[in-house]
Amino acid sequence: MATTLTRGSDAATEAPPGRAGRRRPLTLLVLVIALVLAAALSLVYGVHPVPPGDVWRALTAPTGGEHDIIVRSLRGPRTLAGVLAGLALGIGGALMQGHTRNPIADPGLLGVNQGAAFGIVTAIVLFGVAGPAGYVWFGFAGALVAAAVVFLLGAVGGRGDSTPVTLALAGAAVNALLSGLTAAVVLADRQGMEVFRFWQVGSLAGRDFAVLGQMLPFLLVGLLLAVVNAPGLNTLALGDDVATALGRDVVRTRVVGVAAITMLVGAAVAVCGPIAFLGLIVPHVARALSGPDYRWLVPFAGLLGAVLLLVADVLGRLVADDRLEVGIMLAVLGAPVFIRLVRRKGLSRL
Repeated sequence: MATTLTRGSDAATEAPPGRAGRRRPLTLLVLVIALVLAAALSLVYGVHPVPPGDVWRALTAPTGGEHDIIVRSLRGPRTLAGVLAGLALGIGGALMQGHTRNPIADPGLLGVNQGAAFGIVTAIVLFGVAGPAGYVWFGFAGALVAAAVVFLLGAVGGRGDSTPVTLALAGAAVNALLSGLTAAVVLADRQGMEVFRFWQVGSLAGRDFAVLGQMLPFLLVGLLLAVVNAPGLNTLALGDDVATALGRDVVRTRVVGVAAITMLVGAAVAVCGPIAFLGLIVPHVARALSGPDYRWLVPFAGLLGAVLLLVADVLGRLVADDRLEVGIMLAVLGAPVFIRLVRRKGLSRL
């Protein structure tokens, strides 16, 4: 009986027949094309624009010229970092808002951002690590430990079963603690502060393929967990009690979701820094395009996140001759959009 009810609840979230159901695959295809175009713009435009023909030759038949070096050594890794980080932050934001049932939840609510920050300043100050290739592991480890602590504290507060409220409260407490510890460490070390300040802004520049290779396995695991978690989130949207009555294992679904968020966001933040607003805004736009079904919402959010991050990075290069990091650009673009979302959805009256 439970199995039948669960299947029924999942079926209830499937695309309705007719135009709405046919529109989702078409919209997904449009987003894929938009991502390809955004990646192409990222390879072409910058302080020194490279003609599209030269970009193609640099990718397919390099000769070692100036344009080849720009495309393959600088903009290639930067573009790939934008794609991977955008996918991770967009999907992580969608999962976070689903598990907390909070429309203004951000992936950083689990302590991932502050955990990564503390891990990185520890690597810089205590171990003398100065480059992304060295501190990315410390950042990811810090994010993983922080998320685990938040989940465990949330489970204790929920008498063995974490709830959206206990997760949010535990996340706020851990974030505050780690923020204070991070500030104490960097204030005592000038060099550590300089490196940390650049990382904290959020940037795609200066990352090479070796660093991205370290990030990729965690992203792949996180993507797999997100796909597995999506059907369960459809049931959790009805409430924990209803989901349990329908035969869904709420604890296991939430554990898988927290693991997916940690893998995705932890890897992206460790490499690129805490890029603001992306994981907060993208799920709302994706939901408007895909509807509430997380089996569609997850890929929509990932593709939108990658497109938005690449476009913001290109705009930062063009507006300020590559002196405006993508984290700053997204904050400038994201704040008005977020205010508009709050006013449109009436969240300011909650």
